Amino acid sequence: MASSYTNLGVELMVTGENAGTWGTKTNANLNLIEQLTGGYKIQTLNAAGTGINTTPLAIADGALTGAAQNKVIILGAVSPEAITGAKTVTVPLLAETFYIIKNSTSGAHTVTLKAVSGSGATVVWATDDKGWKLVYFDGVATNTGVYDVGFGAATSPGGSTTQIQYNSSGAFAGDADLIWTAGTGLTINSQKELRLADTDDSAYIGMKAAGTTTSYTLTMPAAKATSNDQILTSTTGGVLSWVDNSGGTAWQAVVTGTTQTAVAGNGYFIDTTSNVCNVTLPAGTLGDEVSLVDYAGTFDSNTLTVTPASGEKIQGGSADAVLTSSTERSAFTLAYSGAAQGWLLKSK
Repeated sequence: MASSYTNLGVELMVTGENAGTWGTKTNANLNLIEQLTGGYKIQTLNAAGTGINTTPLAIADGALTGAAQNKVIILGAVSPEAITGAKTVTVPLLAETFYIIKNSTSGAHTVTLKAVSGSGATVVWATDDKGWKLVYFDGVATNTGVYDVGFGAATSPGGSTTQIQYNSSGAFAGDADLIWTAGTGLTINSQKELRLADTDDSAYIGMKAAGTTTSYTLTMPAAKATSNDQILTSTTGGVLSWVDNSGGTAWQAVVTGTTQTAVAGNGYFIDTTSNVCNVTLPAGTLGDEVSLVDYAGTFDSNTLTVTPASGEKIQGGSADAVLTSSTERSAFTLAYSGAAQGWLLKSK
């Protein structure tokens, strides 16, 4: 009886056969088994041309020449190999085994792995998938299938190029609104939020873009605030920094002298118990404020005169303003409106 061969090409010798060649054939079988468990093969996909075609991976009985008799197979070339059409790669029927296979081609074309005949399952490398797959051929004579068994789920990336991957029911998926751009970073499209959840995930703080906006970038400070109550301010280029909170009125010590030069943002308690007082306003910028308070209720007896800075105005005029009050302990706030009208009485 003649020798027979397994579905992967290993020779099965019968008693009394191959006298004088038994050792040679045994060594050949051992070499083939080694190749089946760890062999490495680079298989070009352009043997039949660069367009759409099929490349068969053969099994050679008792020999080491069959491409399908290697455990690790590189489809294309290490370089990689350019293809200009979809490729199909086939393995003979009854070949029940695992393969570790890489799609090493360039070009936006699919590569499909299947049995040489039958309508069973196939494994497909998408147009942008140039990675490795762990695949299993079931070896069934009819309706033979091949399966991607990488770690219990499909290992092909989901979605389109640049989309961030996430777990979708055990498989990779992508989101067209979650994009990674090399050299730029992460983009969240369609006004979707970045959410920072609390310890038990019951509530969150969300951040998102305005419904209509221009493109700009905010650059955070290099370090945390250096003192309590500091606030963030921005340059016109979006660079943020911590500054002391200057909001509100900075009240000064009681003024008892006859003259006082005011500073924008300050408030002054003016005591005219013993004498009149003259306050000179600063050169203003839009929105500046100066507050003046009748500290001792004596503006009606000793007046307060307010003088504008050189070339500026009070209530639209260039003359001094003499503030008296029939209601003791009145307070006055002057706000700067611009060059045309100068300092205007905001409240009294």
